[in-house]
Amino acid sequence: MRRSIVALVGLVAAQSLGAQQTVDLLVRGGTVVDGTGSAARTADIGIKGDRIVFVGDAATSKTTGTRTIDATGFIVAPGFIDPHSHTAGDLSSATQSRRANVAYLMQGVTTVVSNNDGGGSVEIGQTLAAWTTQGIGTNGALFVGHGSVRGKVMGAAGAQPTAPQLAAMRAIVVKAMDEGAIGMSTGLYYAPGSFSKTDEVIMLAKIVAQKGGIYDTHMRDESSYTIGLIASVHETVRIAREAKIPVHISHIKALGVDVWGKADSVIRIVRAARAAGLDVTANQYPYTASGTGVSAALLPRWVEEGGNEAMRKRLVDPELHDQIVTEMTNNMRRRGGAASLLMTSTRIPGIIGKNLDQIAKERNADPITTAIDIILKGGSSVASFNMNEKDIRTFMVQDWVATGSDGSDGHPRKYGTFPKLLRQYVYTDRVLTIEQAVRRSSAMPAAMLRIKDRGLIANGMFADLIVFDPKTVVDRSTYREPELLATGMKFVLVNGTVAIDDGKFNGAMAGRALKR
Repeated sequence: MRRSIVALVGLVAAQSLGAQQTVDLLVRGGTVVDGTGSAARTADIGIKGDRIVFVGDAATSKTTGTRTIDATGFIVAPGFIDPHSHTAGDLSSATQSRRANVAYLMQGVTTVVSNNDGGGSVEIGQTLAAWTTQGIGTNGALFVGHGSVRGKVMGAAGAQPTAPQLAAMRAIVVKAMDEGAIGMSTGLYYAPGSFSKTDEVIMLAKIVAQKGGIYDTHMRDESSYTIGLIASVHETVRIAREAKIPVHISHIKALGVDVWGKADSVIRIVRAARAAGLDVTANQYPYTASGTGVSAALLPRWVEEGGNEAMRKRLVDPELHDQIVTEMTNNMRRRGGAASLLMTSTRIPGIIGKNLDQIAKERNADPITTAIDIILKGGSSVASFNMNEKDIRTFMVQDWVATGSDGSDGHPRKYGTFPKLLRQYVYTDRVLTIEQAVRRSSAMPAAMLRIKDRGLIANGMFADLIVFDPKTVVDRSTYREPELLATGMKFVLVNGTVAIDDGKFNGAMAGRALKR
């Protein structure tokens, strides 16, 4: 993949526009990191309409701009592409400020992908059309979520689908792909996707493959809940092999004390699959805390079977109490204990910013009783501190791992993933070079997701560009204040239109609904 990207840029860079020309926008004097992984270089970039039309020396080629941005001292890079963002709700909002997606623009993200983890609306065409009509701040693309497909046909049932139900699921997937979905996502850890067997997923993935899409997965187990992390990676590889489909592992991690240190084992499996000709890739966010709900973190899946009302009945059933408490206690242990579960987003008053251990002590109750009460009152999102830094860095340096935020309300990753990667892992700890970090955030996800004409700085590409200050780019969001905007992005262009102008959002809604 990298060789082909380098060859493409080498070809277009060799082209010269000898005649004098005036472009709509000229970005001059910046240090260009073009997305290929090649060494940074000083160059000027010319834009006409929504495309890049010139990369080189503007003075030599006599290229001028109707507007010129002086990028001296700044990094100029392709707009970042987030393969896992959970932004469909924002982009579909009736509120323009949410559709603007400023939290991502301020990180340098110009394209977001949603409907990950098996969720989201299955009405792909309707959603994309609404984005086009209403206007969105970033580009957006969609998966069709397997859990939503299954739920539409079978509800929250834990049974295996009948032949007519499988046919109905196939029809939904075909329609979604024909309407522009870039592939199918699964959340095999979450109900109702967790109830599906591998053969069901393979059957639907084959349809997606025939339509030119990819398979994106929150694997069945990233820890030791059910089949275990290693078995889940093998399941993912099996789906790639039998469905003959590119697979993309979302937020790759080793979650919980039981699997810390197993990053190397996961990597060996993926490398072997890739060496055998399978297209297996992944994305990752640079945080030690995952984000989920109290119920997803602690409840055994059988408690959730049948939907919310069935779950509530089981939680108050005295005959099931001891079994539920035992399994929840073990799940809490996997995640590092009650003090490792921080409440981040809920309608329950007085608990945001507190961990489960604190809340339990305030109530003079044990953590499991407290967790059940929170679930019965509507639940809460949590930041779950369950990963170690060594595993994060081990995954990060793999040349098949891209960057993705998994952005969710209440977690700082929604507002800070990409600047955190730059500030901490490039400029401070030097885990990655700037060229590697940009590639993992632009050209690599574009290639993985089959997003055309984006992710590179080259003639003919869409003009999704970012200009940032390497001295000041930084994430500001924290677990206590998760909605603080990142700083350091001086200019962000979406389809040739400036959206972040001198560090501030200017109101431009230049994003587009992207179809496969």
